[in-house]
Amino acid sequence: MTITNLKKLEEIRQALNSKFFERENEVEGILVALLSRQHMLMIGPAGTAKSALAFELAKIVQGTEYFQWLLTRFSTPEEVFGPLSLKDLEQGVYKRNTATKMPEANLVFLDEIFKANSAILNSLLTLINERLFYNNGTPVKVPLMSVIGASNEYPEDGEGLEALFDRFLLRFELDYIADETNFVSMMKGTGQNQVMPSVTMDELVQLQYFTDMVTIPDEVYATLSEIRNNLRDEGIRPSDRRFKQSLSVLQAKALINQRQVVKVDDIVILENVLWETVDQKDTVSTIIRNHSQDVVTQALYSIRNEANEVFYSIQQDHSPEAGMEATQKMKALVANLNKLKSNNQSRKIDIDALLDKVISMEHEILDSILEPWYFDVQNKKRGSTSTFLKM
Repeated sequence: MTITNLKKLEEIRQALNSKFFERENEVEGILVALLSRQHMLMIGPAGTAKSALAFELAKIVQGTEYFQWLLTRFSTPEEVFGPLSLKDLEQGVYKRNTATKMPEANLVFLDEIFKANSAILNSLLTLINERLFYNNGTPVKVPLMSVIGASNEYPEDGEGLEALFDRFLLRFELDYIADETNFVSMMKGTGQNQVMPSVTMDELVQLQYFTDMVTIPDEVYATLSEIRNNLRDEGIRPSDRRFKQSLSVLQAKALINQRQVVKVDDIVILENVLWETVDQKDTVSTIIRNHSQDVVTQALYSIRNEANEVFYSIQQDHSPEAGMEATQKMKALVANLNKLKSNNQSRKIDIDALLDKVISMEHEILDSILEPWYFDVQNKKRGSTSTFLKM
């Protein structure tokens, strides 16, 4: 596995986090989906960057075939799978021209996915699940890697969409930006003009291969078995298939975190995988977090992600205003870590390791602010001296 490709993966994650505020989980989810060749569903109100995130990812993967469509109750199969070939139809052959449509795409974004009608649904299910498209009755293997579905709401019972909902292994709920600072940054367009990193299709395929090679230790299997038993005690019974597919999610999460071995705390991502109905979400999340992460680990993970985002953002925007804002955020993170350490002396080593990293980042940001300021002051001094001598 090349270090360069893994570095690119981290750069992509940081760049997306810098561009899409309060979407850390969804950014990780969409990268996990792509690496594990699984499908992801985003549910939330309009205007929460669902389509923008998918489209940005498609631009990052150079050479990808991307298909995006907004489904309505009146959408036709021609819109999604391609029109019938008139030339073939003259010969009595019922064949679609799939060029530029979903059967020829690597990455697909389907908005309002649950508006899919019965005319589209059966072909959609087969394409998503089996990566096959039946054209004139002949199964054709499609190059599909991941489908990103989006909806403003969950499907209602009795609409016959249970099978479609089940096809999405990863499911995330989105809401509007909560933090006021992030909201203001979004309004200002912070991060929108940055140069985004990229990865080629060949590099992506290689990363997918390395994802499959990530080791899953027995400790992780044992923890998953305990989680399964606890879920059953609550009347929650994810299918064996969903548990099996979740292993690829864990492998992808480990690779994103620059590891070749899955850790128990990677299992926390399965809180977006192992529930069946909306009312089960909180229970599933509690059980999974109790088995995979303690409170300190969760806090350290959150602080690390925020520090990386702040540090990456200052690489894109070198203005003094951005530097001061980044410095204040880093100081707040340092204060949070010191408070965490005072209450959790048994985790002092882990906390100190992250504290040293965050302080180092803070100093680098300060240097980036002070160095231009210093040279500016020196230049002004030289200018005033020269003017005085001329007088």
